[in-house]
Amino acid sequence: MELFIQTALGFPFAFFLVLLALVAVYWLLAGLRVIRVSCFDHDSLRDDHLASTLISLGFSGVPASFALSTLIVTATPIAFALSLVLQWLPLGLLRLPLGFLAIWAAFALSASPSVGACHALARRFHHSRRASPRWLLGETVVVRQASDNEGRCQATLESDADVVVTLHGKGPGCIAGERRVLVKHVAHEDVYRAVPAEEYLDAHARLRKLHLLPRHDI
Repeated sequence: MELFIQTALGFPFAFFLVLLALVAVYWLLAGLRVIRVSCFDHDSLRDDHLASTLISLGFSGVPASFALSTLIVTATPIAFALSLVLQWLPLGLLRLPLGFLAIWAAFALSASPSVGACHALARRFHHSRRASPRWLLGETVVVRQASDNEGRCQATLESDADVVVTLHGKGPGCIAGERRVLVKHVAHEDVYRAVPAEEYLDAHARLRKLHLLPRHDI
């Protein structure tokens, strides 16, 4: 029992206790409607580094706050198991660097099940009475019809055909059957900007591309 108490109150698991407390306070305030569930979401992915990172990991169609909360809750038991191992071993000065490694490992191991849980609940968020159009950013849509004279067209979510959105682009018009990714919501028009799916690069693809450029240039 003493080992479990020391593990729960020691590093690195104490870090997760703080995160869990913040998650509990956040959802309590959201339940009381003191803050909005979508308070971490923005109208565009361009300057929203948090949302862009989460989408690159596979979290799309749900609020960023929900994705983060799911990731933290899922990572907590993994972090406790890793912390228990570290607490049991006589590591000495290695305890601190291995503690940070355990934090990273807990999040890495929890990413896949967290993404699966968010995908399973995405349809509920799509049809929620409190749904925000920002939650759809990063989702792939299928164009239903070619753009009209004003550059507008209708599209449906690839993962949920019941959700219909309006696209209004500044560049070339949309083509029926084309797959696009929602990257910006224009609130005053209630339309989305979208780019062709084949041109959309997530954060990991961008990093790999930047890493390979110097090799090609040599």
